[in-house]
Amino acid sequence: MNDIEILKATKTYVKSVLTNAEGGHDWFHTLRVFNNSILIAENETVDLLIVQLGALLHDIADSKFYDGNETIGPDMARQFLFKHNLDSSVIEHVVNIIKHMSFKNSFENGQSFNSIELQVVQDADRLDAIGAIGIARAFNYGGFKNRGLFDPSIKPNLKMTKAEYKSSTAPTINHFYEKLLLLKDKMNTRTGKRIAQQRHKFMEQYLEQFYAEWDGER
Repeated sequence: MNDIEILKATKTYVKSVLTNAEGGHDWFHTLRVFNNSILIAENETVDLLIVQLGALLHDIADSKFYDGNETIGPDMARQFLFKHNLDSSVIEHVVNIIKHMSFKNSFENGQSFNSIELQVVQDADRLDAIGAIGIARAFNYGGFKNRGLFDPSIKPNLKMTKAEYKSSTAPTINHFYEKLLLLKDKMNTRTGKRIAQQRHKFMEQYLEQFYAEWDGER
């Protein structure tokens, strides 16, 4: 299969798998990450096929929807790509992107894998976690998990471990401080950093309005 054919097959596969996915981690999230990846890659020297496949397959089985199991997604991606006879080096690169791109992995010391392709897909995924869409996704997932919007008595945990992050049941507003507002400074690429600046500012403005409404000031 040529690149166009494998990308078409991958899109069809991902759409099928994510048919009933939670709204913040559905096909449209994947498509936004895919498009963001292409945008970022325009200013980087990358293997574009690896970037595109990594973006399309990055959330094929997000561990948060599989009892925290982080092996299912990489395994599904490997099996799919192997079935379509891609070169083993491409398969392993894409699988490593899926294994290492999640924010929760930043709680661990050191990283066993890195590449510019990983950095591009990681930035694209993180951009979709911030700004207007990031806010919508956060509250959609909070509703999906039946979490509160905000509880002033529950303070954000800024020193949590990976295990604590994965098991957290805190209100959605806490997630801004525990993840979303941290992403601007974790971007890898010039384009990612530039876009993140504006989206970060929007989140700060949103929080200011949120607290003013919460306290009956506006």
